[in-house]
Amino acid sequence: MRPKLFSRVLVAGAAIGLAASFAQAAGPYQFFTLVPCRVVDTRNPTGPLGGPSLAAATTRSFPVTGTCGIPSTAKAVVFNVAIVAPTGSGNMRIWPYNTTMPLVATINFDAGEPAIANGAIAPLTTNPTANISVYLQTGPGTHADLVLDVTGYFQ
Repeated sequence: MRPKLFSRVLVAGAAIGLAASFAQAAGPYQFFTLVPCRVVDTRNPTGPLGGPSLAAATTRSFPVTGTCGIPSTAKAVVFNVAIVAPTGSGNMRIWPYNTTMPLVATINFDAGEPAIANGAIAPLTTNPTANISVYLQTGPGTHADLVLDVTGYFQ
């Protein structure tokens, strides 16, 4: 009699555990993973998602929806942000296009670093021309390349 009772308890416990693993998280948005994909690389030829390198004290905007599986309905994206070969020390900021630039940096870097990376969640705008803006805060005449790899989005 004991083995049957144990089997029923084990099956009931497994069913409860399985039901719990399918529960949806509460909140205004759901997170969707993506296979890591390079959205922006300013080392590439000139284009909306490529070159030229970021120049000091200059804002540049990028259209990221519709690229690498990011839908136009995405509210924010998860990026691996990399600054490559900066010629001056400083920081770089990311924020939603056509909104006020934040005071806080997304990534800080020193001159001469081959590359440095950081993770970021960047809110998006629904403007089809551009969804995010970036600003390179560094000394006059300096520049750096930017690489943005997406790993997921919120919707």
